[in-house]
Amino acid sequence: MTVAKRMAVVLAIIAALVIALAVSAGDTDEPEQAQAALPPTATVATPVPAIPEPTTEPTPVPTPAPTPYAGWVDPATSGQPFGDTVEGILTFRGSATRSYYGAGPVPVAPQIVWSFPDTSMCSESSVGSETTTWCGTGWTGQPSVWERDGQTLVSFGAYDRAVHLLDADTGDRIVDDFVSGDIIKGSVSVDPDGFPLIYSGSRDNFLHILSYDQGEFVELWRLDAYAVSPTLWNDDWDGSPLIIDDYLFEGGENSNIHIVKLNRGYDADGKVTVDPELVFYAPGWDAELTAIHGSNVSIENSVAISGNTLWFANSGGLVQGWDITGLKEGVTPERIFRWWSGDDVDASLVIDDEGFIYVAAEYEKSRQRSLDVGQLIKLDPTKPDDPVVWSFFDHGTSIAGIWATPAVYKDVVVTSTDGGRVVGLDRATGEIRWEKRLPGPVWSSQVVVDDVLIQGDCAGVLHAYDLSDTTIDPPELWSVNIGGCIESTPAVWDGVIYVGTRGGRFHAIADVPITSEQ
Repeated sequence: MTVAKRMAVVLAIIAALVIALAVSAGDTDEPEQAQAALPPTATVATPVPAIPEPTTEPTPVPTPAPTPYAGWVDPATSGQPFGDTVEGILTFRGSATRSYYGAGPVPVAPQIVWSFPDTSMCSESSVGSETTTWCGTGWTGQPSVWERDGQTLVSFGAYDRAVHLLDADTGDRIVDDFVSGDIIKGSVSVDPDGFPLIYSGSRDNFLHILSYDQGEFVELWRLDAYAVSPTLWNDDWDGSPLIIDDYLFEGGENSNIHIVKLNRGYDADGKVTVDPELVFYAPGWDAELTAIHGSNVSIENSVAISGNTLWFANSGGLVQGWDITGLKEGVTPERIFRWWSGDDVDASLVIDDEGFIYVAAEYEKSRQRSLDVGQLIKLDPTKPDDPVVWSFFDHGTSIAGIWATPAVYKDVVVTSTDGGRVVGLDRATGEIRWEKRLPGPVWSSQVVVDDVLIQGDCAGVLHAYDLSDTTIDPPELWSVNIGGCIESTPAVWDGVIYVGTRGGRFHAIADVPITSEQ
């Protein structure tokens, strides 16, 4: 066979294959005709799929979801907001560890943008046979500021005996004031889980739970200081309650610690309800303390929680931690830490992200213990027999020490004294890095937001200092005279500073936009 004939045969076979494949794909109803068109010896090769080249990049490993903290309060959240359900400053010092001071921006050239009310907030209050007129807001007096339904709200208690709820932008009332039976010295708390509830103590013997979703304040429940026994000292409620997982934690000037199961909910009309149950209380004193200090062992500070431990101190200077691990399962809390400072501790304990406790004590009894351990003490609770890490001393006069709750910020601790010292201390060593003098007593607690330290003094001046470099004496950025001794602690929220004074009124301080008419 010639080459030409061989080529002709090959081409014929290829043509037949093409025709057979086309017929097979396009006319499945006639398989026999398609097969007849193929020569008897023809075969069809099956294509071999390409094998991919191996890759040198490893297969990504999915990032595991973080494990929720199993206890009451994760110590790592120190310095952070109180949960993520409600945005705002919801309790004194903003969190369960008393270490969150608000959110910026901080004003840079502020003025008073509104004041409340038109006349001074004043009323009379008696201690024993002595009656005094009290005006404005005092120690601790920090407002709560929070976002709800697209509106910013601000609430505070005052010396006119009332809890006020205002539009934070305008200073107008949201509802009429709730008037208690006596002055309100402490700081209100707002429900952190979104229930329309405000919690406030008063000198009227009661801790009040108020709703504000009915167009007015409604008192849903109150706890009488004499609902427990035994009690010591008196019946005021100055502390700002903590609300966590439907439990309320509060110390009273009846010298007891209280835990209440709130049982919050809503009724058929959608209005908030509570059905509280006092599930635990205990004296905050013991025989050893009263033998030294007497009966003034009231709890005036706001309790703190870190991990599974409830922390507080009392007017007898006794710092204590109570294990609340099994509270939800019915296990009775037990005191696991006891340390004596030697004098009155009205300032709230502050707990940092490593679990260290910062205790600010007054100096009134001139005891050797106070001279030995100091007036600001950093404690390591893992060493209960010898917990003192460092001490700062302020006892140069017969009445001295600290009423303000210190601020822990980055690597410093900032505090102020009854005599007017404002001091920045190295957080690790307690060494004094810088010190200022202001008109005292300086009871207003320090607030630090966005590297700006806000400090009120008793001449009625609110100061701002640049704390971006914590190693140097912070330069003053601005000051505003708002009138009246500033005992209350300011709240910083979204460009506005809210604070009341003993001058009788409550103020919003912010930058004022420059308009074409100015």
